[in-house]
Amino acid sequence: MIDPRTPCIIGVGRKTWHPDEVDENGAPEPLKMWELVSRAAGDDSGVPKILESLDSIDVVYSQTWQYDDAPGRLSELLKTKPSRSEYSGIGGTTPQVLTQNAATRILAGKSDAALIVGAEALATKRAFKKRGESPTYSFPPANKTPFPWEAPFDDSELAHEITPAWLTFALFDSARRASRGVALDEYREELGRMFAPMTKIAAANPDAWYRIARTVNEIVEPQPDNRMVGYPYTKYMVSVMDVDMAAAVIMTSHERADSLGIPRDRRVYLRGWCYATDPIYVAEHPDLSASPAMAAAGKEAQRLAGVGTDEIAHLDLYSCFGSSLNFARDTLGISLADTRPLTVTGGLPYHGGAGSDYMTHSIATMADTLRNDPGSYGMVTGVGMHMTKHVFGIYSTTPGTLAPPNQKDIQSQLDKKPTNKIVESHNGLATVATYCVVHGRDGEPQHAVLVCDVEESQRAYAILSDIEACRMGENTELIGRSVQLTPTAIDLPTSKSATRHYAELVN
Repeated sequence: MIDPRTPCIIGVGRKTWHPDEVDENGAPEPLKMWELVSRAAGDDSGVPKILESLDSIDVVYSQTWQYDDAPGRLSELLKTKPSRSEYSGIGGTTPQVLTQNAATRILAGKSDAALIVGAEALATKRAFKKRGESPTYSFPPANKTPFPWEAPFDDSELAHEITPAWLTFALFDSARRASRGVALDEYREELGRMFAPMTKIAAANPDAWYRIARTVNEIVEPQPDNRMVGYPYTKYMVSVMDVDMAAAVIMTSHERADSLGIPRDRRVYLRGWCYATDPIYVAEHPDLSASPAMAAAGKEAQRLAGVGTDEIAHLDLYSCFGSSLNFARDTLGISLADTRPLTVTGGLPYHGGAGSDYMTHSIATMADTLRNDPGSYGMVTGVGMHMTKHVFGIYSTTPGTLAPPNQKDIQSQLDKKPTNKIVESHNGLATVATYCVVHGRDGEPQHAVLVCDVEESQRAYAILSDIEACRMGENTELIGRSVQLTPTAIDLPTSKSATRHYAELVN
């Protein structure tokens, strides 16, 4: 017997507006993109009128344009009057969290038909900016709201310019490399071997932004069109957000799908999920080479679904950068020798990241993948902020007993784990815990950012400005080396003062 409240995906829609497919005005504005993919999801369900009876709409935050009432304006276009509608916050986990929240409401009998939709026209916005213009879209708010950061930046991170995601995720990857005792060149080769098969999937995906298959060497070796961004990452290893794409998912209860006449082979059931968080700031993580929250969330999602990693045929692991993939592989026990592709879309560096909306594409593509492989299981994962937020979702065309995860207790246990204290000023010796060599747009190293152990459970950030030492750090392991930290007072863009540490190698 199938619980009539069991949530299932009945329709998905996605579309990409490639640069060679649009005129000088580029892609449509996000509102129109939301409407188009929502209607595509309705058509995919076989019951387009489902859109007129939605009781829930969630719109993923769009970085392209602010509207006065995003879900309300979309509801008007779809001619529907949902009893609840919300505009989300930010982060790579957002679409899966919205989907599993919708599933929770459906299970509880509080919803019967939910839409999750997102879109970005960031490539079009960038093209306008290059021409010295700005797009003028509909329904702007009377007053713009600030970007919805979920946590304040740490002054010490601002002082050391530890804000780009490619930098923070590189710090985690370097720590993982050192913890495994892998040589620097060998580790970058492993990154290339992990990413190269993903480019082939993107090349075969009409919705991918970059439909180009690349070899390991093409990904790993710095070239004029593939500069080193932040060691160990080249440009071809980092997520691409400036894309024009949209995706939508429609979820209903099993009984509503029956009443609509949705064929069983078109339904994709959420079988297990979990969300958990690690510490907010990089230096706070006691173990920079792994994610306890990722491990806990993955374990709980698999427990609910009743499947182990070996039973999951299809994967879409969040691939903003190498460390998010590597941490997930470690958590799930997936080696580089495993023949299963790590993505169904092509991944964020090749399919495209689309701001906070990538996972809507991931879920929509996974739904079609599972429809083509009935009875199999698929897993999607998401990572948000600087390796802080983690989510897992497991899907199948085969329904099963479903219950919400024990997220509260799981997070409570994670929150009890000790964290490192960030020391804002330290004058003396320290030990390099991890590092990233930052490169300029010319491909040349500019400086290195260090996370240093100063005392037990205490860390400090530092800048290594010696270019020759930076070059050495791309050939010789710096983790474990001693450095002399010298604190220097600086002014932050926020008009506050802070301390920046400058580091010198001492051995």
